[in-house]
Amino acid sequence: MLFMANITVTLPGDMDPAEKERLTQAEFARAMELVKAGNLKRIWRVVAERSNVSIWHADTLEELHAAIGSLPFHPWMQLRVTPLIDHPATQKWEAEEGPWPAL
Repeated sequence: MLFMANITVTLPGDMDPAEKERLTQAEFARAMELVKAGNLKRIWRVVAERSNVSIWHADTLEELHAAIGSLPFHPWMQLRVTPLIDHPATQKWEAEEGPWPAL
């Protein structure tokens, strides 16, 4: 199943800069693991915000919950997750033209 996640991270203003940097590097490392595992499919930064829009794959809701929950910034995240299904236009395109063009 595919999911769209809107994630906003709000770190405490008084967080130690060294701790923030440590968490940032750990977040990048864990995200790379999730990409390699096939869970995190794409991610985009929202301009002028500390937030992102991402596409995730998981076989179950529990798998998605565990994947997102494994991110070091998770305690400071506000999340909105939307399950996705194919649009009829996608199905028609793929039936007539083949794979959908890459982004």
